[in-house]
Amino acid sequence: MEALVRTERLQIRAMTESDIDAMWEWRRLPEVNRWLGLAPDTLEAFRERYRAPERLAAMHLVELLPEGGEGDLVPIGDIMIKIGDGWAQLEVADQAKDVEAELGWVLDPAYTGKGYATEAIRAVIDVCFGALGLRRVHAGCFADNEPSWRLMERLGMRREEFSRKTALHRSGEWLDGMNYGILAEEWAERSAPSLG
Repeated sequence: MEALVRTERLQIRAMTESDIDAMWEWRRLPEVNRWLGLAPDTLEAFRERYRAPERLAAMHLVELLPEGGEGDLVPIGDIMIKIGDGWAQLEVADQAKDVEAELGWVLDPAYTGKGYATEAIRAVIDVCFGALGLRRVHAGCFADNEPSWRLMERLGMRREEFSRKTALHRSGEWLDGMNYGILAEEWAERSAPSLG
């Protein structure tokens, strides 16, 4: 299967139905699914939800490349790339179709702390602003999910919103939320080599 992108240590490719069980292995973990908007509690419910064509089409598998090029790829996480329309007034709405992407990501906790998430999301943003030709990328998280918002800040995404108690968590508690974004021109400025 062709990769969306390869980095020094990772391959990111479109997810297939046969990858759903691997994704379940990290998404079912309490320390992971407490941050997810969607967390079915059985494998069968999870399979049913992710078999939906529009949901599966947005999902990508993050695989660790074997050291030295020998051996199997190891699935270690997933990334959602949901391409959508920007807001526009009616007269120019056609120009705002499919110009931005919402990103979401989950990494197996066994592989955190090694820079894999930063490497993967950086590569995906490069694809969004390069091959896909998008103008904006955004992502959100619960404010208590510090690793997620720290990743966005590390990548140069701008905090666009901090909302107080706007998200009802499955625990029954209203939690704060954070939204981040970055424009293609901002990403290009960050990625450009400095002169001098």
